[in-house]
Amino acid sequence: MAMDDTQVARTFEFEAKAIADVRARWRVLMDACVWHDLKATRIGALPRLRKRMLAVGEGMRSLFSARAWMPVARERVKGAMAASLNLRDALLQLERAAQLIEGGEDFAQFESHLLAFRQRLLRIMEHHEQGWCDLLEAQYDEVLDDDDEAEEDTVSVPPGQGAGTPSTDT
Repeated sequence: MAMDDTQVARTFEFEAKAIADVRARWRVLMDACVWHDLKATRIGALPRLRKRMLAVGEGMRSLFSARAWMPVARERVKGAMAASLNLRDALLQLERAAQLIEGGEDFAQFESHLLAFRQRLLRIMEHHEQGWCDLLEAQYDEVLDDDDEAEEDTVSVPPGQGAGTPSTDT
């Protein structure tokens, strides 16, 4: 029923080069959100974009942070899955905010950087999410197998013939 600590540890092995790459891409985008020439016709669109970009950075920090301090492996996995879902939500909110940006001298460059960042980040996330899902599903499969075995060990009693029901056979 307990998760194998080696398998759990393996799912938390983020490739240092990939993390450095996605962090660098995030910093480029954050810089573009603040300093580059981006235009929007809706008031508040650029501050919203900056806020969403910051939320993605915080989500990345949460996802990539060490969870070894958590004593229960299942809780580490569930926490990582929750962080991943939160990051996906933040990324979706960023994409919605970016749709309000309509022009500016640096718009095309910003857009291409954002798409590349999104693809790279999702590739990293999907790889680890699959490992976490496999670990959780294995636990649920064990529980289902245990339930099946328990059902095979029980004797079925026809309705009306359970304990405390008088027998009608004479």
